[in-house]
Amino acid sequence: MRADPVICGHSGEARNLAEVALTRGFDDVRLLTWPIATLQAAGLPLKPLDRLQPYSAGITVERPEPVGDYRVPDGRHLAGLTGRLVELLAEPVPTTCLSMYLAPHANVVMDAVTAADAAGVLTDVHTIAKAVGSDITNVIRSSLREQRFGAAITTLTTYLAHDEVVAVSEYTRDQIVASAEDVDRHCGTLFAQQCRARVTVSYPPIDTSAYLDLDPQAVDAALARRGLHRDGYVLFLSRVTRAKGIHDLVAAYAAARAREQVKLVVAGTGPALAEVRELAGGDDRIVFLTDVDDDEKPLLMQGCATYALPTKEEPDFVETFGIALAEKLLAGGGPVITALTGGSGEAVGDAAVIVEAGNVPALTAALDRVVLEMSEHERRSLERRGREHAMAFDRTRVFDDLFRTEMPPRRTITSLGPHDD
Repeated sequence: MRADPVICGHSGEARNLAEVALTRGFDDVRLLTWPIATLQAAGLPLKPLDRLQPYSAGITVERPEPVGDYRVPDGRHLAGLTGRLVELLAEPVPTTCLSMYLAPHANVVMDAVTAADAAGVLTDVHTIAKAVGSDITNVIRSSLREQRFGAAITTLTTYLAHDEVVAVSEYTRDQIVASAEDVDRHCGTLFAQQCRARVTVSYPPIDTSAYLDLDPQAVDAALARRGLHRDGYVLFLSRVTRAKGIHDLVAAYAAARAREQVKLVVAGTGPALAEVRELAGGDDRIVFLTDVDDDEKPLLMQGCATYALPTKEEPDFVETFGIALAEKLLAGGGPVITALTGGSGEAVGDAAVIVEAGNVPALTAALDRVVLEMSEHERRSLERRGREHAMAFDRTRVFDDLFRTEMPPRRTITSLGPHDD
């Protein structure tokens, strides 16, 4: 509820119910509400924080911090999403509903299905929940790390309530099972055995046609507009954040012999952009592009001497697949340099130059090898293998596998409670 310090009926109502509860046999009353900063950011009128009336002993106001980050929209959006989904489920047509991804979309789906069923709506819906890496690294892992198992239990329960449950990579599937095992050990639940039995893999779908058979003249024109030329730059094209290895790449490039022959192009935006600009220190060999669109992306990928994404594990993020890696393999051009972090190995197969995550000297050596020493035959071999591997992620193929003609029957929720001793 919106308890104190919000000036509205809800705060008084919550306070009054809590106070009466103490006279009716309840000895521990808790009000779960929002952090003060969240209420302030929402623009709600607040009572003076230094003059709030105290609650009676036995009443505790808790303001849990959010689980997750900016990728989890607030509850106002959830109400609109859930209500609209109920309306869609009420239409007399068979419906398949895929939630991408768990937080908060899987909650919207299950809430809508539950509401429709409770209202007596005759739904014909098949639900699929797809877990991406941040559902584990951003929600479940942070819950476990902070000993907040309730959020982890809620996430896994909602996930498993769907008719089908899939993961974005084998790595993600393994992480789901491992996280479920951690929750089971602490809470006596039975999540892990269900995850092992039910979770399958559905890789990210890619529009391969956007990366194949690129017009050489279009590539050259795009590079010319940026003051670049073919094989004249190392390309980093991704979200600019520490987990993508961009800090290591800038350091490795500064030490590489190859810097005399190629520029470093950092294409993208992200929370670490200002920090990376400062790290670059005004080096005129490092070019920052913050306005690359979907049309230009494959052209820059094909024209580069090498594409480097030396991703590494950070507390808030792990590369659980690496869509940009697969896109680069499809586009062709210079080889991919990456690290086997999370699911990146699934994205590149045997078609990339692999370095140890966080090893800057190894990354420097890889840049020099690819740019200065690699033969044309080896480059073309990597290009061919890469394209063959990445075709497995074609969106039509992924869709047909995920949305099969014959679906399993609608699932009923089973007990996920503690083990019997």
